Amino acid sequence: MQDAVRVEQLSKSYGRLLAADNINLSVTSGTVFGLLGANGAGKSTIIECILGTKKADGGKISVLGMNPLTDRKKLFEKVGVQFQETNYQDQITVAELCEVTASLYRDPADPNDLLARFGIAHKLKSLVRDLSGGQRQRLFIVLALIPGPKVVFLDELTTGLDAKVRREVWKILSGLKEKGLTIFLTSHFMDEVKALCDQICILKKGKIAFLGTISEAVKASPCHSFEDAYLWYTDEEGQTDENF
Repeated sequence: MQDAVRVEQLSKSYGRLLAADNINLSVTSGTVFGLLGANGAGKSTIIECILGTKKADGGKISVLGMNPLTDRKKLFEKVGVQFQETNYQDQITVAELCEVTASLYRDPADPNDLLARFGIAHKLKSLVRDLSGGQRQRLFIVLALIPGPKVVFLDELTTGLDAKVRREVWKILSGLKEKGLTIFLTSHFMDEVKALCDQICILKKGKIAFLGTISEAVKASPCHSFEDAYLWYTDEEGQTDENF
C-alpha cells in the first residue's frame, strides 16, 4: 500500500535544543498512526513540520505524495487538522463556524451529518464559547473532517470526553478508517492508542525510542503491559513540561 505520510531524516532545532533529531517514519494509507511521547518529546514540532506550518532544518517530508511547503494549496484540500488548543471568535455559533469552514473547500462533507454522528447536532445555534469542554472537542473533530480529507491529524482527540462518548468517537473513526481515511494522532490515553492504532512511534527528547506495533513495543521492552512499556521507553518522570 502507498504511504500517506513519509518523513526522512527530519531535524529541527530551537537554538541549542534539538526538538526533532533525524526522524524517519512512514504512515501507510488507510491506517491509524500514533505519535506518542511525554510533553517536550517533539510531537508538536514533528506534526508542524509535516503540515508545513514550520520549516524543518533538514530532511524530506511528503504527504499524499506532495511537499507540504511547496504544494500547500493542493494539500489543503486533502488534509484535515484538529488541535487541542483552538480559539475562535466569541460570538460565532456552531452552525456559522461549520458553514465558514465548509466554504473553504471545493467538495466538503455535510457538516450537519458530521454533527449528528458526533452527537452535537442539537448545538447548531449555540455559541462555540458556551459549549462544554467535551462538546467543543467533538466540534473540533467535526471541523477537521469537514474537508472530506484523505489524511486527518488529531491532537489528543478525546480529552474532556466521558468514557461512553470516547468509545463512540473511536467507533466513528474506526469506520472512517475502513473507508480509507488515514488518521495521524497524538494521545496520552493508552487505552485509546490500543483501541485505534495500527502502528506507533514513541518519542523521547526528540529521538525515536520505538517505532512499530503495540505488540512489538511490549515484546522489545522488559515489561508485560503496553502502559508499562510506554513509561519504560519515555521515562516520563524525567521529561520536562515544555511543549515542543
